Amino acid sequence: MARDKLEKKYYRIKEVASILDIPETTLRYWESRFTILKPKRGSSGVRLYTAHDIEQIRMIYFLVKDKGLKLEAAEEQLVRNRTGMSRRHEAIERLQEVKGELEKLLEALNALR
Repeated sequence: MARDKLEKKYYRIKEVASILDIPETTLRYWESRFTILKPKRGSSGVRLYTAHDIEQIRMIYFLVKDKGLKLEAAEEQLVRNRTGMSRRHEAIERLQEVKGELEKLLEALNALR
């Protein structure tokens, strides 16, 4: 889940699923289970996610998929320690980006040999 530059004000569920590489069904399910995740709805009922909503989904993904927490424990973490979880998540994402860059450099060095 690379951190993309979010430029629009609102994103539809299909766009969010594509940005985060998560199935739309998972997003709908998480919306029903996490009280902090409440995207706006358009006049026709279409979900409209903001950049803030997308960041919350990234945090949920980190807690559930990467750390392996159950949904209830993940929500408790988000409610109880939002700031700490946000910082930890951002640090881990940044480290993963750095690791990816280092792996690319290593491949380039090996190709020169």
